[in-house]
Amino acid sequence: MKTLQVSLGDRSYPIYIGGDLLSQATLLKEHIKGKNVLVVTNTTVAPLYLQSILNALPDYHCESVILPDGEQYKTLEILNQVFTKLLEEKFSRQVTLIALGGGVVGDMTGFAAACYQRGVPFIQIPTTLLSQVDSSVGGKTAVNHALGKNMIGAFYQPQCVIADTLTLTTLDDRQLSSGLAEVIKYGLINDPDFFDWLEQNMPKLIARDQTLLAEAIERSCQDKADVVASDELEQGVRALLNLGHTFGHAIETGMGYGNWLHGEAIAVGMLMAADLSQRMGWMQESDVARIKALFVTAGLPVLAPKGMTSEQFMTLMSVDKKVRDGHIRLVLLRGIGQAIISDDYAVTKLADTLEFFER
Repeated sequence: MKTLQVSLGDRSYPIYIGGDLLSQATLLKEHIKGKNVLVVTNTTVAPLYLQSILNALPDYHCESVILPDGEQYKTLEILNQVFTKLLEEKFSRQVTLIALGGGVVGDMTGFAAACYQRGVPFIQIPTTLLSQVDSSVGGKTAVNHALGKNMIGAFYQPQCVIADTLTLTTLDDRQLSSGLAEVIKYGLINDPDFFDWLEQNMPKLIARDQTLLAEAIERSCQDKADVVASDELEQGVRALLNLGHTFGHAIETGMGYGNWLHGEAIAVGMLMAADLSQRMGWMQESDVARIKALFVTAGLPVLAPKGMTSEQFMTLMSVDKKVRDGHIRLVLLRGIGQAIISDDYAVTKLADTLEFFER
């Protein structure tokens, strides 16, 4: 087991990475506050892992909420099921919520924990690659709205993150590829050596080499933990973690939540950001080709969805947390491993990129 630390003063917490961690009851108990527990999971994960969590906590009053599975259910309406269960059980502030599932479950559980009685503890147990390397770390919690993704939420840190790599054995190939998009993102933002490593090892990662997957998860979590520690509330450098997300969130919203997986949309979004960067003269065409080739090897899409127009992209991109005074700020690249936040791009070049990706 590897242990990393997210250093945030009195809100600091560990990230545990390793195989068969769900069977280690003492690891979980160490971070539970009080004797009441609510496990939030979904219809896919519950049959696989819920009973293991409940069996590990025989001395606790444990209840569970099983939500429908899918990005389209990441709404205030579905979130209300969590609040209803908490209130039905008359749970006080001495309850600990456990998020058992992927990014949707983690985001919703964290948001519920931030809101219930103005804040109760919660634990992240991510069961997808994407949630293990990204959404479970850093305290971003949210639900979606029909007009914009993750626009309703809060910064709220967990007590710990327990990333059991054995849960990835039950992950389907499409979800694995989706998670690899966020892994690649860290190489593109500020870790060119990691990008090189991914180019060399992507076939083995796709083949689910457990040692290499654990290394990729550890390196991704360390990169993210370092950024979060320096900018918890995304006032500056943390926004770099949104590389490709302004384009990608537009795809997710435009196509209807759940039709494109998050990582699939972000992969295309990152390629669009690279394309615009190259058009601005900030990036070599050969580097854009390397990025595209790595996405293809990872089983990710490299074209925007059929039917999405430039006008639709612009409308949806304008509903973004990085918009300032009506201007869309983007995370772009000055090379592999050199991400920047910029509004100093030519709008005509952005239009060229959007038109280039239309199909």
